[in-house]
Amino acid sequence: MTTGGPSTKPGRRGRRNASDTTLFDRELNDLPPELRWRQWMLRAEAVIFASAEPVSRDTLARVVGGDCSIDLLIEDLREELRDRPYELVNIAGGFQHRTRPGFGAAVRASGAPTSPSAALSSHEAMVLMAIAYFQPVTRGELSGVFGKEVNRDTIATLRHSGLIASGPRSPTPGAPYTYVTTPAFLSAFGFNTLRDLPDIEKLEDAGLLSRSKVGDSADAPPVAADETGDDDESEAEF
Repeated sequence: MTTGGPSTKPGRRGRRNASDTTLFDRELNDLPPELRWRQWMLRAEAVIFASAEPVSRDTLARVVGGDCSIDLLIEDLREELRDRPYELVNIAGGFQHRTRPGFGAAVRASGAPTSPSAALSSHEAMVLMAIAYFQPVTRGELSGVFGKEVNRDTIATLRHSGLIASGPRSPTPGAPYTYVTTPAFLSAFGFNTLRDLPDIEKLEDAGLLSRSKVGDSADAPPVAADETGDDDESEAEF
């Protein structure tokens, strides 16, 4: 017969609560100021290095003290990387390591896989550029820009690369889907925001893009019936 006394073996909940009491030490108050700042720098660099996406200020703030200036931290990290072949840049609203332009030829010569944009054909890259400037834009409007149909395979390639996504449905007849760029697009091309895109007037002067053709249904060639309506729903699900 058992005595009904309290068990000395901790249950699963007890073990979880015990581990929760071990909190991440952001402040590092036990360290002298110089070592504390150095540790914060190393933490920030480790997070940026490990992340597959640009790291926001809010993310960095989770691993440093409350009175740590993220701006000064980034400034010191950039100074430390001055002689390295990579740098710390502002990309897509965050921070990311990038190879310095002077080493681009070496990276290309190596054949090492890099960003998704490197695998795009010239036509796919041009369609992506048009989406970036004219977003949200439909496939029919893109066809008007290029004077020929932009097919679903091109859109699918850009979606699978993560560089574009479906935007809101267009208010035009049939309510086709529009397309917009993603944060991955900003990251792949080194832009912090879409305002960093090159001046579109220069592209128009070079005959690469034309704003006058966007939305001009008279100039756009016919597109397949699955451009609009419910049949296009599958296109948004890649």
